[in-house]
Amino acid sequence: MFAWLAAQVVEKLWRRSGRLMLRWPAQHAGLAGGVALAALYAAFSGWGVPSQRTVWMLAVVGLLRLGGRSWPWPLVWLVVCTAVVAIDPWALMQPGFWLSFVAVGVLFAAGNGGPDDASAGMAARFHRLLREQWVVTLALTPLTLLLFQQISAVGLPANLIAIPWVTLVITPLSMLGVLVPFLWNAASWAVQALSWVLEWLARWPFATLSMHTPPLWMAVAGVLGGIVVAMRLPWSVRALGLPLLVPALLWQSPRPPTGEFELLAADIGQGNAVLVRTASHSLLYDAGPRYSLDSDAGHRVLVPLLRAFGERLDTVVLSHRDTDHTGGAPAVLAMQPQAKLLSSIEADHPLQTLRKAERCVAGQRWTWDGVDFEILHPADSDYSSFTKPNAISCVLRVGNGRATALLAGDIEQLQEAALTLRHADLSADVLLVPHHGSKTSSTRRLLEAVRPRLALVQAGWRNRFGHPAPDVVKRYADQDIWLFDTPHCGAATWSSTAPGEMFCHRNTARRYWHHQMY
Repeated sequence: MFAWLAAQVVEKLWRRSGRLMLRWPAQHAGLAGGVALAALYAAFSGWGVPSQRTVWMLAVVGLLRLGGRSWPWPLVWLVVCTAVVAIDPWALMQPGFWLSFVAVGVLFAAGNGGPDDASAGMAARFHRLLREQWVVTLALTPLTLLLFQQISAVGLPANLIAIPWVTLVITPLSMLGVLVPFLWNAASWAVQALSWVLEWLARWPFATLSMHTPPLWMAVAGVLGGIVVAMRLPWSVRALGLPLLVPALLWQSPRPPTGEFELLAADIGQGNAVLVRTASHSLLYDAGPRYSLDSDAGHRVLVPLLRAFGERLDTVVLSHRDTDHTGGAPAVLAMQPQAKLLSSIEADHPLQTLRKAERCVAGQRWTWDGVDFEILHPADSDYSSFTKPNAISCVLRVGNGRATALLAGDIEQLQEAALTLRHADLSADVLLVPHHGSKTSSTRRLLEAVRPRLALVQAGWRNRFGHPAPDVVKRYADQDIWLFDTPHCGAATWSSTAPGEMFCHRNTARRYWHHQMY
């Protein structure tokens, strides 16, 4: 919009000079001036990646128009896409690239949808705006599902309000504020009013609908189907796009069969976060770390992961209060209001205000789809005997009689000894290594009692604690236990149907930018 306004101003000023008009046509001068001033505006605003992409698009379109030829829109669209990707190949990895180019392409393909002249009535203009927004919403729904695993049910009314308000009120007031500073206050009030309306829409029931992430071919087919339905074609032809939409919208992520279960250890850095899935139930063991005041594993990893699988958690187990295990819990609990919280956190812990936690105590048991879950530690007496959070970490055993997993939290030597004394059979196929491989845990006594085939360390790359400690790594090697860690494995998946195998995401989904580690 700034480029368009700048082009109009430059063109009008250029026409005032006969000498300049003889040197270069005013339309060309306005076009070049609009692009140049837009580039300066983008640089002034911080030269962010979206701003850069917009400048390159404007520049390419401007060069095509300066050639004096009438280019068909598909060619212009493709040339601009090619130029942006050539300048910034990583743009292909950004949702904004796909959303913006697909939206523009759909609008071109669907036609303008209404009168263009200024004399068109308000009803006709509103009809055009409504149709454009409906076309874009329909066409982008499969793409939004692929990129974000959710669809906004209030996106259409939100855009119908926000686009005219930003275009006709906020942006002009912001620009005129350069000349009349008081107008910046008016622009701020307009932004606050818009925020209030959008927040009100976001609070509607089912404002967003989360869905499973479909396979790539389904998502591509869905996008094509949305484009076909949105185009200005006979309805008999548009109807052909509906079958392409159905698979992407109805896709269900595969789950373990009845009587089986699987673990997915997320790549969250220094902390624990393990998703346990059965045929129809899900449990999250710990919620990863808090990275900073405005970033945590919940927002950055776990919430997108749960959306991708279409998960509806039954239980969240937070082993203890340390922030590398509870940092992402607020985001997860907000996303999963139905999930029960089981933890050893104290009664006055801040998380208790979000969800009242049931205390985990040895002996608690339940069964989901033929899979047994049991809390092995801490005993009720441990809450009064120990004050260190690690000492009362909730230890969870999951098994189906054929395969077993032991999730050990941050227990240390004393708790490991107590476990071996209280439970005659601790054997398991896979062990979540206690305390991220700290030298205060993974005693020989515990390893001989559990006798796991595989063990997994969830720890950060080059973490300041040195986890897993070299002595601990040697201890697992001496017991012929195959040890995996997050830095080398990435996200790890283990299934009771193949208890002797661990699937590392870094190997099964390697990307060219992944660092090769040894």
